[in-house]
Amino acid sequence: MEGKKLRLEKLFSKGENAVVIAIDHGYMDGPIPGMENLSETIQKIDPCVDAILLSPGMLKLLGSAFTFKGAPIPIVRINWSTVFCFEWGYQKAETVQAFSVKEAIALGAEIVLISLTLKTGDEVNDARNVEVFSRLRAEAAEYGIPVIGECFPNHSDNLTREEMHDVVLRGTRILAELGADLIKTFYTHDFRAVVNGCPLPILGLGGPTTPNPLDSLRLAQTIIADGARGVVFGRNAIQRPNPKAYQRALCDIVKRGTSPQEAVRQYDLA
Repeated sequence: MEGKKLRLEKLFSKGENAVVIAIDHGYMDGPIPGMENLSETIQKIDPCVDAILLSPGMLKLLGSAFTFKGAPIPIVRINWSTVFCFEWGYQKAETVQAFSVKEAIALGAEIVLISLTLKTGDEVNDARNVEVFSRLRAEAAEYGIPVIGECFPNHSDNLTREEMHDVVLRGTRILAELGADLIKTFYTHDFRAVVNGCPLPILGLGGPTTPNPLDSLRLAQTIIADGARGVVFGRNAIQRPNPKAYQRALCDIVKRGTSPQEAVRQYDLA
């Protein structure tokens, strides 16, 4: 078994859907509520999850979270984009390489995430973003490291649901054509079409924290029902009174088909 497949098999252990917890927000936004101190934040993550998404710099500081038998897999984001700097009002979604794949591997990464934003309003910038993605993807292939291609639309907070769906539908397929191994992206109102139009496993993201945990757990259920192979939840999984209980509920829904209502009752999340 080649290295890339071996690492993907660990993510989808025993054929189950994957649950990834994202704590990489500080990479673009600095400290946010619930993630001010990542040494404390990582203690809020339950061992039931399959992987943790974080920055390479934080992996260097938090490596002990990945050293025990059955520990989550470290996934690191290796490019940097202004599309995530919501507080600063950037408009162009310009992307650069922040770390090499080789550096990420040296720090312990088993999978890398590379974001791609298209339809930025500037053809040259779109092409440059593709070039950054493709160069890093090629380096990852040399080392047998799987690449999560992240389709992240520009101005994501201001798109209509039809605009969001169109960008996600096209962007996920483009990432597949560019050589990604799996996809992370937004849920859309016709997510089944996104899944059917992309030959790769798709992980749906959770987005901002919902006041009622049941709503975000229902989103996870719907993402899986529409054909995704897992979820990537960050704020929804961390900014909770009992994050570990929430994550156990999330794992039951994503991996075992438990209903959100039953999971909320079982883990006392109401």
